[in-house]
Amino acid sequence: MTTRPIPTPTAPVASAAAHRCFIVPPYLLAHLATLEDPRLQHARHAAQRALESEHVFHAVRPGEPTTMRSPVRPRASPTADLSTPNRFVSDAAGTEILPGRLVRSEGEPPHRDATVNEAYDGLGLTHALFWAVYSRASIDGAGLPLEATVHYGNAYDNAFWDGSRMVFGDGDGQVFAGFTRSLSVIGHELTHGFIQYTANLVYSGQSGALNESVSDVFGALVEQHSLGQNVSEASWLIGEGIFTDDVQGTALRSLKAPGTAYDDDVLGKDPQPGHMNDFVETDDDYGGVHINSGIPNRAFYLAAAGIGGNAWDRAGRIWYETVTTEIKATTDFLGFADATTAVAGRLYGQHSPEADAVR
Repeated sequence: MTTRPIPTPTAPVASAAAHRCFIVPPYLLAHLATLEDPRLQHARHAAQRALESEHVFHAVRPGEPTTMRSPVRPRASPTADLSTPNRFVSDAAGTEILPGRLVRSEGEPPHRDATVNEAYDGLGLTHALFWAVYSRASIDGAGLPLEATVHYGNAYDNAFWDGSRMVFGDGDGQVFAGFTRSLSVIGHELTHGFIQYTANLVYSGQSGALNESVSDVFGALVEQHSLGQNVSEASWLIGEGIFTDDVQGTALRSLKAPGTAYDDDVLGKDPQPGHMNDFVETDDDYGGVHINSGIPNRAFYLAAAGIGGNAWDRAGRIWYETVTTEIKATTDFLGFADATTAVAGRLYGQHSPEADAVR
């Protein structure tokens, strides 16, 4: 990978709906897959399997046959209470067969498996942000049931949105400790679904990095909203808690300070840039969708910090309205910047503190 000051957007190749969107970037898994320390052989093999699995998933296109067959859950009726979620959590029991066995449905008491409950609670807290703050009934705006599968695969080092449900691995136990532990991961993956039902940002180049960034933004906001944290109190981390204690790092990514989430002998150093001067030009990972997302991530943090208060209120409202009303599938960084500025002016006034902060 090389860097250059003024990047050219990569041509889009596929829509967000055609992809399984993963939380752990392939460059991190690729690094783990080359570990030579015999003590980390288990983690190396787990990373290799996760990479192979990602390749298979990304090869699937709409209309092609797939082994992923989820039951069709009924959408909310016209008289349903849309303020409450409709959740279904299944257990793959270490297999890679989806959806797995249904183990907890909406309104049922906590399960004996903490992972099931973490997934169930995370689905609910994500629904709570979108409903309470943006009056959106589930990720599609029409009460779509929220589904998740836990215990996917053997020591599977990832979590993903597959177009209809969230899927969580348990991690290898040496580097990754499990993916339901982080509410920001759950919020991030469900936001891929929200994007799928709105702007459907093409998962390639700058539009793909925006897809990842918007997912990080709302993943962070779900966590902040659940904890009642304002801009200055929040950690601004994505994936805090998914690493084992042996890893020198706090999370997968930092919106506040891209490139600082981890610095570890095993993982290497977080490579995310936080400024366009450091944009990474690469053909890997669909044109760097995970690495270059640090740039719009930092932009959101700066806007939210400039506005102050609770980030989900005004800064989050501007990003929400931008995704649902202003942008198209191929929007690049400049187009997104223009759109957020226009929305801030429309909502709060062209010369408002909110518009100034976004600008």
